[in-house]
Amino acid sequence: MYQWRKFEFFEEKSAGKAAIPSEVSGNIQCCSSGRGRIAVGCDGGMVALLDRGFKLSYAFQAHGTSVLFIQQLKQRNFLVTVGEDEQVSPQLPSICLKVFDLDKMQPEGSSTTSPFCVQIVRIFTNQFPEAKITSFLVLEEAPPILLITIGLDNGSIYCIKGDVARERITRFTLQVETGADKSVSSITGLGFRVEARVLQLFAVTPASISLFNLNDQPPRRQTLDQIGCDINAVTMSDRLDLIIGRPEAVYFYEVDGRGPCWAFDGEKKFVGWFRGYLLCVIAGQRSNRDMFNIYDLKNRLIAHSMVVGNVSHFLCEWGYIVLIMSDKKVLCIGEKDMESKLDMLFKKNLYTVAINLVQSQQADAAATAEVLRKYADHLYGKQDYDEAMSQYILTIGHLEPSYVIQKFLDAQRIHNLTNYLEKLHEKGLASKDHTTLLLNCYTKLKDVEKLNKFIEDGDGHSEHKFDVETAIRVCRAAGYHEHALYVAKKAERHEWYLKLLLEDLGSYDEALQYISSLEPDEVGATIKEYGKILVEHRPAETVETLLRLCIVDQDSTKKTKNGMHLVMLPSPMDFIKIFVHSPKSLMEFLEKYIGKVKDSPAQVEIHNTLLELYLSNTLTFPSISQENADERHDLDVGKFKQIANGSKIENKGKMNNANKDVKKDKDHIERQDKGLALLKNAWTYDMEQPLYDVFLAIILCQMNTFRDGLLFLYEKMKLYKEVIACYMQTHDHEGLITCCKKLGDSTHGGDQSLWVDVLNYFGELGEDCSKEVKEVLTYIERDNILPPIVVLQTLSRNPCLTLSVVKDYIARKLEQESRLIEEDRRSIEKYQEGTASMRKEIQDLRTNARIFQLSKCTACTFTLDLPAVHFMCMHSFHLRCLGDNEKECPECAPEYRSILETKKNLETNARDQNLFFQKLKNSRDGFSVIADYFGKGIVSKTTITSPETPPTNNT
Repeated sequence: MYQWRKFEFFEEKSAGKAAIPSEVSGNIQCCSSGRGRIAVGCDGGMVALLDRGFKLSYAFQAHGTSVLFIQQLKQRNFLVTVGEDEQVSPQLPSICLKVFDLDKMQPEGSSTTSPFCVQIVRIFTNQFPEAKITSFLVLEEAPPILLITIGLDNGSIYCIKGDVARERITRFTLQVETGADKSVSSITGLGFRVEARVLQLFAVTPASISLFNLNDQPPRRQTLDQIGCDINAVTMSDRLDLIIGRPEAVYFYEVDGRGPCWAFDGEKKFVGWFRGYLLCVIAGQRSNRDMFNIYDLKNRLIAHSMVVGNVSHFLCEWGYIVLIMSDKKVLCIGEKDMESKLDMLFKKNLYTVAINLVQSQQADAAATAEVLRKYADHLYGKQDYDEAMSQYILTIGHLEPSYVIQKFLDAQRIHNLTNYLEKLHEKGLASKDHTTLLLNCYTKLKDVEKLNKFIEDGDGHSEHKFDVETAIRVCRAAGYHEHALYVAKKAERHEWYLKLLLEDLGSYDEALQYISSLEPDEVGATIKEYGKILVEHRPAETVETLLRLCIVDQDSTKKTKNGMHLVMLPSPMDFIKIFVHSPKSLMEFLEKYIGKVKDSPAQVEIHNTLLELYLSNTLTFPSISQENADERHDLDVGKFKQIANGSKIENKGKMNNANKDVKKDKDHIERQDKGLALLKNAWTYDMEQPLYDVFLAIILCQMNTFRDGLLFLYEKMKLYKEVIACYMQTHDHEGLITCCKKLGDSTHGGDQSLWVDVLNYFGELGEDCSKEVKEVLTYIERDNILPPIVVLQTLSRNPCLTLSVVKDYIARKLEQESRLIEEDRRSIEKYQEGTASMRKEIQDLRTNARIFQLSKCTACTFTLDLPAVHFMCMHSFHLRCLGDNEKECPECAPEYRSILETKKNLETNARDQNLFFQKLKNSRDGFSVIADYFGKGIVSKTTITSPETPPTNNT
């Protein structure tokens, strides 16, 4: 053991000035520590309690003669002593065991300050003969149970177990040696081993080591070795191993026998254990001074060594090692802090010792990493880069990686850097920058094998040990596309996988196949991102993929309820931006979609887009119908928006110069035919609203001079004047008149005023249109739409028309007017004659008597007899035939009531102005409506009366 290094990891804390107080008289026989104080037993029977400063707290007389053994309990503040009292009688032994409760003091008024003695137990009885006590140990089981073991010089161990304070105890004996030679049979040391529920007791004699299993009844003895040791050279380690000190070595024993052996020479006066250190007081061979050594067995070093005086007692308390000398001086030795110990080792460049030290003393990981860093820096300074890196790797998780990386950025040390970065990734502590650096190292070294292993690492695991996106980016930049593809596919980074396939490898078919294998929501997202490239290179396949995505199959439809599955499908309009450079493919996609899906929620938007594609003069991406599209596509469709914004101005000239346009190509004509078919099919006669934006459709037709579409839309919207305006604008006279025949027929819900607009058009045309005017006049005359004077005034504005155009029309109208005048004259004469006859009859009734000559009753036709009633209308009745109604003629009363009812209705209508104006508006001849109201007496002259007189109407 002389090869072990010596260090000063401990230091004396008392500076040699500590001592047992002078108040403690007599020789110290025994001592014990615990609960923050030291208990000292003297040969005069006195027990003294010392505090941390070795000041006397108090002392009391425990025994009459002497205190042999003492132990401070840990769980309860009890002090157990074995001592000799004055012998009362020859039959009673003088040695007894006492238990003191240090929390309870003697009542006031007593002569001394002493704790309360809980119990006194006689050790020796008739069953347990008296012998010399050589060792003593107390075990606290579950309070208040104590297990007290007393070793004797005859090889026996007396055991007292139970609640000693209440004297509820049991006694039993354990026998170790039975020899007559007490020098080899006396019990020199005891030690308890409690593991789980197993209770064992080590017993040491100068010639043997035994182990008792106290769980067995009776306890079973097992001999571990045939060697032993003297008193005070026995202790227990923190792992519950028995330690004995012999002159040649220190031995460790476990339950199954001897364990490690450490060859420390010298007689061991005291052996102890302190915080993982082995403590030995070795007697001096040539002087009266002892050597005190502290051994670190794990690190194989001597942590402290010093020459001390004659040690009489040895114990540990307050984190210190306390040595009591025979002259009552005290040495208090404490361990230095970790920082001081490490500084000492660093100054000597003993880094391996420092590492072992911090690891053995279970220092925190940060402190261990700091020691490793200093060791690695030391090796790096010695240019031992490989070993330095091995130490730096051990600091991962505590040392900032950039500290290490900066030291190994030199190209000559790239292998060491690669190793460090690999370990960093294995522990999951690598950042994106670390991943980038490691992959760059692989690519610079062209180490494809390691690169493969790195990116394939983690198969079967849910997470990668590196940043996936960084790995893909670096492999891609270095040209390792296959590796980047592997990582992207394994990590399910679909956007990167597709970007590599499309932008770097040009594998468009594989990309489409990969997209088709994804979940529907992922398919939609990836197509939105990369659809432009796919449409550009694989338009047909891309369209088919989109159709599968947007259209539910029949099997899926059967499993859904109320169409809920269809609602979850993406809309074709979500993908319209990918066709920004391929409007033809867009048209194909939307045509196939509406051909398979008849009730799509996006029908209106789809039809709007198709209309713009169909009707555009040059097939371009639809801009008007997409003005509210997502802003992220502004750059793609910006130029189309400029066209849409300026198209209205450009197309004003197109509408006026339609006849001068060059002949349309075949594709344009076919698209316009499709557009017209879409307009008609999406707005049939049984639909109230079209399946497209009608105002957008009108704008598109106007911009692209699509007259057929305009005519259809205007007619469906009942904008008949706009319909004939289209014909007027193109001077299509034949179509104009044909349209008016269809739309101007009032019998079929047409608007007769269209003929007026047509007549005004021809009147302002400024060219000869006699044929057309004659035909128009035919319909005006037939439906009596305009008075002749208005017709003549309108046509007079066209200088190219002659009187011959209207000669026949005027002649017929004059003849018709003459005939009507003659009929009116005859009607007037008839009414005048009737009026004169009525006035004469009225005058006759007022002035002359009436002669009633009827002989029969008008009601019953029997002969008229009295009493009878005669009415002025020349009807006569029996009084009995009239009943209660004597004031009016039963024959004439219904007609009279009808006249009164009619008059009442006329008076009511006279107050209904809305009805009057409605008839006036709907009538061909408004004057006739007014004349009719006057003729019926509805419109009468109002008489102005005084405020007291209410106004009346005179008919």
